[in-house]
Amino acid sequence: MPTITTTDGVEIFYKDWGSGQPIVFSHGWPLSADDWDTQMLFFLQHGYRVIAHDRRGHGRSAQVADGHDMDHYADDLAAVVEHLDLHDTVHIGHSTGGGEVAHYLARHGQQRAAKAVLISAVPPLMVQTDANPGGLPKEVFDDLQAQLAANRSEFYRSLAAGPFYGFNRPGAEPSEAIIENWWRQGMMGGAKAHYDGIVAFSQTDFTEDLKKITIPVLVMHGDDDQIVPYEDSAPLSAKLLPHGTLKTYAGYPHGAFVTHHDVINADLLEFLRS
Repeated sequence: MPTITTTDGVEIFYKDWGSGQPIVFSHGWPLSADDWDTQMLFFLQHGYRVIAHDRRGHGRSAQVADGHDMDHYADDLAAVVEHLDLHDTVHIGHSTGGGEVAHYLARHGQQRAAKAVLISAVPPLMVQTDANPGGLPKEVFDDLQAQLAANRSEFYRSLAAGPFYGFNRPGAEPSEAIIENWWRQGMMGGAKAHYDGIVAFSQTDFTEDLKKITIPVLVMHGDDDQIVPYEDSAPLSAKLLPHGTLKTYAGYPHGAFVTHHDVINADLLEFLRS
């Protein structure tokens, strides 16, 4: 398997297909590069080079005990980009991966980047604080950690079968294949990485990161997102970004790039070509 080893000795798995302008995909918690398979095949067929890595502790990357924070996530992404010597790159991140993209661009500069897309992403800040009164109470995330620690397999199954894809909404038709693929990806990764990752995605404040990003950024978000609530994320991120554009999807869930991949892929392609 293609891997790189980071400066702190962590083996990171990645996929690298095709040629042309590179698109680098950053996956959400607690998944893997496989979550982007539909997008990678789509853009490969449209002449792009597509790359996706498994975050440390996730998928096929090393299940290390430490480094499950946004600084390390951003540095690991930078290591992949530099190893492959990518330029004129488009970065696309979903959920936690959107935070990873924002932190990478602010922390490592944008000399190698052309555009970015944040899909159902965690910035600016998920947890409720005095400065972020609209956020979710910390107890919500403490409960997620408690459920993970008690029975990770059951927790992941219920999350995928319910709010992640909106399968708990009246009239929804759950896809067993989508649910099982989510569970499969989650269970491939390490419990410690996923436990710590809840703190990383919920308590990292990306406000200053967003302000530093000067390349064009498309913010895509469904207004029925039950994981990262729309009102306290996407509109705020788009305002903080110097060149941010907000695209809102009525009724779409958190995992819309899977359930509504035809619409999302077409809009992504339009943005890349603009």
